[in-house]
Amino acid sequence: MITINPEETKTKDLHQFLLGIVAPRPIAFVSTVDENGVPNLAPYSFFNAFSSNPPIVVFSSNRRVLDNTTKDTLHNIEKTGEAVINAVSHSIVRQMAVSSIQFPRGVNEFEKSGLTPVPSDLVAPPRVKESPAHLECRMEEIKTLGKHGGAGHLIICRVLRVHLDENVVDDNRINPHKIDLMGRMGRAYYTRASGDAIHTIVQPVTRLSIGFDQLPDHVKHSPNLTGNELGLLAGLEKWPDKAEAREKISGELLKRIDAAEGPYRIQSIHLLAKRSLAGGNPEEAARILANF
Repeated sequence: MITINPEETKTKDLHQFLLGIVAPRPIAFVSTVDENGVPNLAPYSFFNAFSSNPPIVVFSSNRRVLDNTTKDTLHNIEKTGEAVINAVSHSIVRQMAVSSIQFPRGVNEFEKSGLTPVPSDLVAPPRVKESPAHLECRMEEIKTLGKHGGAGHLIICRVLRVHLDENVVDDNRINPHKIDLMGRMGRAYYTRASGDAIHTIVQPVTRLSIGFDQLPDHVKHSPNLTGNELGLLAGLEKWPDKAEAREKISGELLKRIDAAEGPYRIQSIHLLAKRSLAGGNPEEAARILANF
């Protein structure tokens, strides 16, 4: 393992290590206006939702590592107390990248990026028409974390109104494949949160599971089962006894279990269970493993 001491590491290097580890991150595409009404548009990947009641989102506008200057977004929201956070879908990611260029203060990034401003309902900053989702926000607090390059300003915002493209919503829930969001990683790396990148992990949290510690020793220490496969088994509510397991196993599968004999019996049973786990059936896998 590489060990890194933040106090002995250059800020530019520590910055990239943190961004590479804390990833992927959602992107807040923030529109603001200055005290004269001039729009600004900039992306921030130090961003997340922290409460739904009240609805609170937080993003950080960091001091630039290179010269310790602050950004127009911070100036604008300090002056007006308002912002719109627009979601970044794959369809606008390159235009978002253009808006990240450090244009001089007063330059309208809507014009530079070719994106379309549309009026908000409750705040002065415009929304990005091409974005699939908008959060109209009022600034609640700005928490300054330091005075040196790389230091963040946590901008805590209350969501006043949400706008959603109806084409990304199914059954009153957002479809991740349709909203097609982009995530930020370290350096120039991004990730696209749709298609094969989406994984469904169902684990009931209100019902107790047996946990890893209650798995049989031959399962816990299996050289054939991965940590994720053991996690599927540990998430079950109960472990079957052998008699119960044999009653519920299909005849053909039971024949294969009983045919496994000799020094390789345990390996054969574990590999049979592995196939059931790969097929998304941890209950059947547990019944197979209960036969050893």
